[in-house]
Amino acid sequence: MNYKIALIRGDGIGPEIVNEAVKIIDRVGEKFGHTFEYVDVLMGGCATDAVGKSYPDGTAETCKACDAVLLGAVGGPKWGSDKPAEQRPETALLAIRKDLGLYANLRPAALRPALAEACPLKKETAEKGIDLLMVRELTGGIYFGKRDKYQTANRGMEATDLMAYSEMEIERIGRRAFEFARLRRHKVSSVDKANVLETSRLWRATVHRLAAEYPDVQYEDVLVDNCAMQLVRDPGQFDVVVTENMFGDILSDEASMVTGSIGLLPSASMGDGAPALYEPIHGSAPDIAGQDKANPIATILSAAMMFRYSFHLAAEADAIEAAVDKALADGWRTADIAKPGETVIGTKQMGEVIRDNL
Repeated sequence: MNYKIALIRGDGIGPEIVNEAVKIIDRVGEKFGHTFEYVDVLMGGCATDAVGKSYPDGTAETCKACDAVLLGAVGGPKWGSDKPAEQRPETALLAIRKDLGLYANLRPAALRPALAEACPLKKETAEKGIDLLMVRELTGGIYFGKRDKYQTANRGMEATDLMAYSEMEIERIGRRAFEFARLRRHKVSSVDKANVLETSRLWRATVHRLAAEYPDVQYEDVLVDNCAMQLVRDPGQFDVVVTENMFGDILSDEASMVTGSIGLLPSASMGDGAPALYEPIHGSAPDIAGQDKANPIATILSAAMMFRYSFHLAAEADAIEAAVDKALADGWRTADIAKPGETVIGTKQMGEVIRDNL
């Protein structure tokens, strides 16, 4: 099979980690008989420097002509909040999600066996294992609702942000969660605040209706505050966790930290039909850019997600994940995951070790 992949190398360490992921993809192609065509797409702070805006004209169209999009990282203090909106990399991220219709954000949080000691939780908790998938609604809710700011008579300035959700938005993200659960351990935990919020009551009613269509999937409701507590008490109880935008933003970061390092965690943003976008959850780390210090594993595992969810090639995805686990089990460490006294290797060598394992 031949696949066309859009590459957004981005800013900071982005080009370095994308380069290593591309080498892994090509090695998988050699092993399994696939070929890949790459299209470089300019986006982020580097685009601002080159053409004056972070999201150049035609970016979405170029990506839509590909089978998947692999993003390294965008952003950095050089293009901070003092810049006009069209020059800020965050503006480009919101724009591409909207233009590609990427309403479902997938954040797996898995504790790699060789790094169990890096888990900040109790040893007996970590030993139970952590392997969950956060499914976050990405294009609705309070982040996209109407905003207002006004002067009151006796309370000073007041601001409002509207949280709004429709049945359509809830149903499409809920259905994604149930379908992913069927590929995993057949359990969905739906997170809301139905004891307080009207949007959450609609969320719960809609997902309950969906659950009836998936009798093979175990279902539970979890209030968001309880979910936050359970993620540090016993994260191993969760399989697929689905929730709205703001709750998911917070909980997915919490889930990532219980695994010990954000340098190992991939993510995907998906829609209906348009190419999905795959990226590591960490930032552009401009302080170490160009120094061969960045950990490429999260980007490589993002490529594994691309094989699994966009190309429907599970064996290839499994091979990448196994190659990463072997590298870690053999003691190879980049600086961000190394303990005192352990030998540290760079971005390129870590990529080479994983390729050799393939």
